[in-house]
Amino acid sequence: MNKLVLVLLATSLLPAEAGNNRPHIIFILADDLGWNDVGFHGSGQIPTPNIDALAYSGLILQNYYVTAICTPSRSALMTGKYPIHTGMQHTVLYGAEPRGLPLTEKILPQYLKELGYTNRIVGKWHLGSYKRVYTPTYRGFDSHIGFWTGHQDYFDHTAVENPGWGFDMRRNLDLAYDLHGQYSTDVFTEESVKIIKDHNVSTPLFLYLAHAAVHSGNPYNPLPAPDETVAQFSYIDNYKRQRFAAMLTKLDDSVGAVVKALSDKNMLQSSVIVFSSDNGGPAAGFNLNAASNYPLKGVKNTLWEGGVRGAGLLWSPLIKKPQRVAKQMMHVSDWLPTLLGAAGADISTVQNIDGTNLWDSLSDNTSSPRTEILHNIDDIYGNSALTVGPWKLLQGTTYNGAWDNWYGPSGREYGYNVSQVINSVVGLALKSLHQPLTPDVILKLRSLADVNCSKQNKAPIPCEPLKEACLFNVVEDPCERRNVAKEYPQILKNLQEILEKYDATAIPPGNLPLDPRGDPKYWNYTFTNFGDYDSTLNLNSLQKYTFTSYYH
Repeated sequence: MNKLVLVLLATSLLPAEAGNNRPHIIFILADDLGWNDVGFHGSGQIPTPNIDALAYSGLILQNYYVTAICTPSRSALMTGKYPIHTGMQHTVLYGAEPRGLPLTEKILPQYLKELGYTNRIVGKWHLGSYKRVYTPTYRGFDSHIGFWTGHQDYFDHTAVENPGWGFDMRRNLDLAYDLHGQYSTDVFTEESVKIIKDHNVSTPLFLYLAHAAVHSGNPYNPLPAPDETVAQFSYIDNYKRQRFAAMLTKLDDSVGAVVKALSDKNMLQSSVIVFSSDNGGPAAGFNLNAASNYPLKGVKNTLWEGGVRGAGLLWSPLIKKPQRVAKQMMHVSDWLPTLLGAAGADISTVQNIDGTNLWDSLSDNTSSPRTEILHNIDDIYGNSALTVGPWKLLQGTTYNGAWDNWYGPSGREYGYNVSQVINSVVGLALKSLHQPLTPDVILKLRSLADVNCSKQNKAPIPCEPLKEACLFNVVEDPCERRNVAKEYPQILKNLQEILEKYDATAIPPGNLPLDPRGDPKYWNYTFTNFGDYDSTLNLNSLQKYTFTSYYH
């Protein structure tokens, strides 16, 4: 093989001469946001005008699925693989756990780096930090301000999880003690705005803004929000929901500030913006939180629709047919090839992933190349779920079925302020791009995106997944009220056979016992990359730790 061919192969993913022709990619990931917590899905209880404005002017992703919990979803986003293929399928990763997303995996920012992107992460990582090589700046990101573990208090930036309590806010590898007392959502917003303001537009930007919001904080302050923001929601009877509303409002303000920064920098017209939840919402006190997945069944860390159906949108002037409710089936693992497709990469060079490039089908409104989704197989929990076409198979469940129910609030009793959406920070930015929203478009799309299960005129058939497999037609019955396993035994069998084929490809979960050396008390009460240091601890005198935690 001659040198010219070698050079061409080596640069197959590198940018063209005009690298700035590639779109800027802004991926905003909300933590623990419920299906019903955004206004564009039908609730008027908590206004989300900036998020809604993006949704109505882009694509509302109506059949978009994430995984049921934080770490698996983030691993699928970064690798384009189902968690069963990376060992990340069981629950979350803990700060004292000596593992991370396998270093053999090439992840999204590394692909984008080959295309000439500058990669920034702001906010939550949650894919491993016991050694520095697992942290963001060793995995394709040029900078990181945020935290390594799964949650934090929004003011003191500490995390309470087994085995202890410790500070977790970083500026790259350095501890960011100077941010103590500053509200996390504001910190991440201000940093994102600064990144955009300072960005050299001759290179494309990938900004991964992974908010802490609206995940609960620590047990002593589970729903942290500024008092003046909480006071705006005195009309909500439930005090926990008031506080949740304040957290969500700060998140919505953040979306507005980021879009305005892009507009001010003249980057908006060449941007692709994704807004997504990472899993279903923790409703009714689950994880000390107050999200809503109404009218869907289940909560975070369950495989019901309320646990895995994501609130998501895609916005870009590059979308050929915008302003619609996109019905294409999509999974969080599809973002890697889809965003690479939007960036003009040669997707054929991306091998051995589960994700599918949906850019053209979403942009042109053609059929999705994806026809099935593996929601998960977890042999430790003993549950699994798969959707093929309209049919969903569900076997086993979590928490012994304690969270297998439907939870509110509905929020349909509140009015919806269309003018607030049109005149939001995002709405005004879109107007400057000559993409103004109109009341008719907003109300039409909102109606189409509202899941209404009251039209189901057939009698419910209960599902008891701990006793036997259940089958649902989630197109006709998205609220999973009618288990038709006995009515369609052949379809049930077919899906079980497909699930068995997936199971044959699964690798064992990578979870490991917590390492006593990871206890923050040995590191000046900070969560740290303890695996990089020689330990002088007397391990025999330390308590044996388990996987139990305040949070999942």
